[in-house]
Amino acid sequence: MKKVLAIILIICSLLFFSCKQKQPPPNPPVPVNLITVKSQKVYYYDNFPATTEALSQVDLHPQVQGYITGIFFIEGTTVRKGQKLYEIDKTLYQAAYDQAIANVKVAEGNQVQAKQDADRYTYLNTHNAIAKQVLDHAVITLENAVNSVKAAEEAVRTAKTNLEFATIYAPFDGMIGFSQVKLGNLVTVGTTLLNTISTIDPIAVDFLINEKQLPHYENLQHNRGVLPDSLFTFLLPDNTLYPYTGKISVIDRAVDPQTGSIRVRLVFPNPKLTLKAGTSCVVREHNQDTLPQMLIPGKAIVEQMGEYFVFVAKDTIMAQKSDSTQKKDTDTAEPRPTLRAFQKKVQVGQVLGANQIVKSGIKDGERIVVDGVQAIHDGSEINAGSPDRKSTAKKGESGHD
Repeated sequence: MKKVLAIILIICSLLFFSCKQKQPPPNPPVPVNLITVKSQKVYYYDNFPATTEALSQVDLHPQVQGYITGIFFIEGTTVRKGQKLYEIDKTLYQAAYDQAIANVKVAEGNQVQAKQDADRYTYLNTHNAIAKQVLDHAVITLENAVNSVKAAEEAVRTAKTNLEFATIYAPFDGMIGFSQVKLGNLVTVGTTLLNTISTIDPIAVDFLINEKQLPHYENLQHNRGVLPDSLFTFLLPDNTLYPYTGKISVIDRAVDPQTGSIRVRLVFPNPKLTLKAGTSCVVREHNQDTLPQMLIPGKAIVEQMGEYFVFVAKDTIMAQKSDSTQKKDTDTAEPRPTLRAFQKKVQVGQVLGANQIVKSGIKDGERIVVDGVQAIHDGSEINAGSPDRKSTAKKGESGHD
């Protein structure tokens, strides 16, 4: 029995020592590329999505009812102030005007007759030749005749206005759009839209800014004389640069409380009439900051839940314990310098191609990781070399397949 127990004990001991796992070797340093950051003067543009707008725009509606008898313009062209655009059938309005003129003449005749009667009765009354009541009636008749003339003249003005409204003229110089009515269509007051006309030179460009930027733009608005002419430009939808520069015209009266933004309007000349209202574009504000700024490669910046970080390389000294099977527990290896990457939060600014401005978070002279940021974490040991291009290429090939 003792022999059996001894054999079992030996077997268990062998199994225990055979199953004991070896400590895994420490992770090797991750190969990365480093650059030393340094502030420099940076020239760039702040970009804002924008839309072109007409400085003045009006919808043309008829002020009298009738059938369209004339259209006197070409759609989509420029028109001049006072140019004849539409004509509504004048037959009824001309007849009403002529009748109003005739009524004035009748009223004026009645006024003359009433005036003569009143003068005659006034003379007779001075000699006590008529009753006082007859004179009073004559005076009242004269007053009514005078008022009748005034009413008839007002009717003439109304009829003349309606007759004039039968012809629609351009209210200002601008571009007219597609006609919403054709010859023979019946138009109604307050319902029918005839057309839309808008100014086109100069033209406005509207864009939104954050409320935090409002003091800056108010300063630009009030210091126009000392600003460079090329401060504001914009890109057309085909990404070409518009050849003329603009100036701040209006800053909206209030900030939108829901979005925290406010509208700014620029005005640009449009002598060739190439710009149309409603065009999407990108406003560019030439940055006037002359102080040096930090510009680093964009691939060095890591975004995590809306925050931005970079990895800064620092030399650290780490004390490592020796193997306990070979030395005593109290023995330690000699301290050695180790290059490690530490995560730092930064505030980012404008993106300039493959680079991006960093406003705060890192200082001149610090070394940051540019290549290999995906393979490291805060405190990772790194090696300032090139990442394994072979392994990267293999991954790319396998992913492509």
